[in-house]
Amino acid sequence: MAGVFQDDKIYVGKSGKGEYLSLKLANRHGLVTGATGTGKTVTLQVLAEGFSRAGVPVFAADIKGDLSGIAALGEEKDFLVKRATEVGFKYQVDEFPVVFWDLFGEQGHPIRTSVFEMGPLLLSRMLNLNEVQEGVINIAFRFADDEFGAADDANKGLVDLQDLRSLLSYLSDNAKEIGSRYGNVTATSIGAVQRQLLVLENQGGAKFFGEPALALDDLMRVDRDGRGIINMLAADKLMENPKLYATFLLWLMAEMFEQLPEVGDLDKPKLVFFFDEAHLLFNDAPKPLLDKIEQVVRLIRSKGVGIYFVTQNPLDVPDKVLAQLGNRVQHALRAFTPRDQKAVRAAAETFRPNPKLNTEQVITQLGKGEALVSFLEGNGTPSMVERTLICPPAGRLGTLTAPERRAVVARSPLRGKYDQAIDPDSAHEMLQRRVAEKAETVPAPKGAAPRGRTVPNSGPTVPPPATGGGWRDTLGGVLGGGGGSRGRMSTGEIVVKQVARSVASQVGGQLGRAVMRSIFGNLTGRR
Repeated sequence: MAGVFQDDKIYVGKSGKGEYLSLKLANRHGLVTGATGTGKTVTLQVLAEGFSRAGVPVFAADIKGDLSGIAALGEEKDFLVKRATEVGFKYQVDEFPVVFWDLFGEQGHPIRTSVFEMGPLLLSRMLNLNEVQEGVINIAFRFADDEFGAADDANKGLVDLQDLRSLLSYLSDNAKEIGSRYGNVTATSIGAVQRQLLVLENQGGAKFFGEPALALDDLMRVDRDGRGIINMLAADKLMENPKLYATFLLWLMAEMFEQLPEVGDLDKPKLVFFFDEAHLLFNDAPKPLLDKIEQVVRLIRSKGVGIYFVTQNPLDVPDKVLAQLGNRVQHALRAFTPRDQKAVRAAAETFRPNPKLNTEQVITQLGKGEALVSFLEGNGTPSMVERTLICPPAGRLGTLTAPERRAVVARSPLRGKYDQAIDPDSAHEMLQRRVAEKAETVPAPKGAAPRGRTVPNSGPTVPPPATGGGWRDTLGGVLGGGGGSRGRMSTGEIVVKQVARSVASQVGGQLGRAVMRSIFGNLTGRR
């Protein structure tokens, strides 16, 4: 066994020889593909365990929940013992340090970031906005940068979705002024963005935006024994909103790229990032976003980060990104349709040919737990493709029970750091104060009494009507105009209208203005 597991390599399986992933070349990225049920999850678990043993932290999404068993001690089942013997070692169970994360805070520590840190491009994709609506988001971000930058250089006042909603309402209420500075904004476009924000909130996406924000250092930890922490993202519920899932993982990759220092080629990566269901990242992505992904994948290896895409079909990954993925594990593909046959040919052509194998034919014949493997070796050239038996994982295969998961979370080294959300003084509060100050500086209408003085009653008292009455008519009389008046607006009605506008601005949004118009109409009898 000592000859199988080495400090500078990860033992993945056996062909005619042992197949190893070199840690020194592990940051050259990789690809794990194959049809459903062919063993991709087991391969991912084997790789994650190998990196953890080597002291390399891992971040992986657990799509179906069946990767969570890595946090529990494995079980000596007959088929696992048999597979270990077939690939050349005695099976031994193990367990690994795991920290559970969950965007919704239900099955692990919450992950949060600010709206400003997400950026207009990724936020627009998350909200599925068109070009005009994306322009509104860009104006909102630029306004926040100009107006709130001094208040908070980190998030420019845009922390959560409440801040963004309040800012959009402010832009709508001050469209003429904003348009002269940044470009035209219309109530229609802002309303469309507000509706998409509501959809995102209904899907639980609002929990992703806020503070305390995730610190990348907390994803790059080792335990007291020197093993890399395996960060597991609970993604079963998250997959109900695939665009939120893909945008979140892309944001995380971009944060690593922007924040981590250049380190060049290390003896082993600082972090390995597994992106499961990778096709969701590229589906319907606009060209600027695809260019950003390509840039991140190409350059992030110099930051010491390895990215491994996990998907069913190699055609799911654009060619420019595929060219950056040097380490390949290809499980079985089925060739039932013309597209399937094209995928098989494409997968076969990405490997360095082996004269002993008909790669295209073998891909369709692989059994469960078998794969075609080609890893980088020597000076970074890919090895010839080999048909390989994947070794069994040492941790438990399958899911954790809910009590087991809660126990892992309870003893987490990050317990208490992210669990409670914080509501800082941000754009929502700043804009409320700005609206209130503006309302106080509005000059009194002509003929109105100065504040603190009473106006003597110069006319006869108008008695209330014999029937009806109530608060509406009483209030109308006090303000100097009957509730049913249809003539010119009295001084009291003007005051009411000003107060209504002020309150509507503070309430914010089209809904607030509609409510206040309704109240004003009821008070004055106007429609």
